[in-house]
Amino acid sequence: MTPSLLGLCGALRAASTNRLLMLEAMRAFGPCTFTEGNLRLPLYDGDLEASGIPPEVQTLADQIAAADAVVIATPEYNKNLSGVLKNALDWVSRTKGGPWRDKPVAIVSAAAGRAGGERSQYSLRHCLTPFRPRLLPGPEVFIANSGEAFDAEGRLKDARSQKGLTELMQLLRSEIRT
Repeated sequence: MTPSLLGLCGALRAASTNRLLMLEAMRAFGPCTFTEGNLRLPLYDGDLEASGIPPEVQTLADQIAAADAVVIATPEYNKNLSGVLKNALDWVSRTKGGPWRDKPVAIVSAAAGRAGGERSQYSLRHCLTPFRPRLLPGPEVFIANSGEAFDAEGRLKDARSQKGLTELMQLLRSEIRT
């Protein structure tokens, strides 16, 4: 059976280096059915929720629940995860069924700074804790100076980064329960 991998990119920009990293992670994961979750969601608002969970939020929650594994590529905005990603976590937390529970999850990050998104990963791990996924502890993949890290085809240029990403994604694959 071909495993399913859900990719979440915490940046909305089409040319985001986190989107490139998410796609590199998918390739390193190996043969799979890949879906990119849509994080273009309305801002969480209890009044909006009172009218029902928006369809695009329910779709995302259903994708998380159905995936065998999830990879999240998080940018670092002001030393934290992006508002887009936090908003998605807040919305999904309001859906039924606990879609994150026991889900194998790998986190990667790409950022312009020299730490490569280390703080965003820390804050994302903290935000995911109440949902009780199976977060992989490593190897940690931080792509620093991300604007220079990918070639014209969107592939990681640094062999060490590619090696760490491949190891992380193979570990994620091994976490899938059949």
